Amino acid sequence: MQRWRGLEDIPEGWGRSVVTIGSYDGVHRGHQLIIGRTVERARELGVPAVVVTFDPHPSEVVRPGSHPPLLAPHDRRADLMAELGVDAVLVLPFTREFSKLSPADFVVKVLVDKLHARSVVEGPNFRFGHRAAGTVESLAELGETYDYDVLVVDLFERGEAGGGLPFSSTLARRLVGEGDVAGAAEVLGRPHRVEGVVVRGAQRGRELGFPTANVETVPHTAVPADGVYAGWLTASGEAMPAAVSVGMNPQFDGVDRTVEAYAIDRVGLELYGEHVAVDFLAYIRGQEKFATLDALLRRMREDVERCRELVAAAAPEHTPR
Repeated sequence: MQRWRGLEDIPEGWGRSVVTIGSYDGVHRGHQLIIGRTVERARELGVPAVVVTFDPHPSEVVRPGSHPPLLAPHDRRADLMAELGVDAVLVLPFTREFSKLSPADFVVKVLVDKLHARSVVEGPNFRFGHRAAGTVESLAELGETYDYDVLVVDLFERGEAGGGLPFSSTLARRLVGEGDVAGAAEVLGRPHRVEGVVVRGAQRGRELGFPTANVETVPHTAVPADGVYAGWLTASGEAMPAAVSVGMNPQFDGVDRTVEAYAIDRVGLELYGEHVAVDFLAYIRGQEKFATLDALLRRMREDVERCRELVAAAAPEHTPR
């Protein structure tokens, strides 16, 4: 799959294509429907399927300081899109100048002059252009002038955790923020993941017999609510069952919020400086301050055993990818 950053990266002589545009944070199940239809339409027409997305998130440029917690960094999103059959991902630097393009100018500059769109696939609530003035209706009207059609894909409704709400990044962020990682996985179609470099912490886990990888997460990451979780720690392509702690370590009066993952039954791991991923399967309990160190250790052993059981029993669709 080709990965482009900026319009200037698009190869000279690029032909017709089928395009979808959006932030696509998380590439959740609703996004998967739209992207999947984009790929299907591209195969029908015998042309490439292209996803156009933005960096930074448009809200950060339009309303500085409002950057939402991110469900996935751009490289991760591109990997997920490649799995869906996308042929190219274009990341457009979203600047204040770019935000002022009218809907018509956006269509000409991106869809017509550069990507030569034959078809555009979007969700029903898609908005674009200055002050989000463009809609799927105006996109279709412009298509009559510039020789592309527009397909609109409805997002599926979902059940219990979302109360019948459609799949959305907003819903996934809310569930992650509440610690409902199982509900978030239902929206995402896979466990929620955070990524980052392993840095040195206080090393108390090592002293207690549960050495953890202290993950310095990517900026703006959507980190689950404080608590203990079952999940996986992935390093060098290997996903290892893990017990994960998120929070400020109240037992030792911590002041910094951390994500720490203990790779269950793994001995001698040296991960400092490595980029790793932590996938969240299930919430175990909230953070607590125990009366004694022995009480803490007993609970940690119970937590690890519970995490081991949950990971071992996880269905294939609930495992990292």
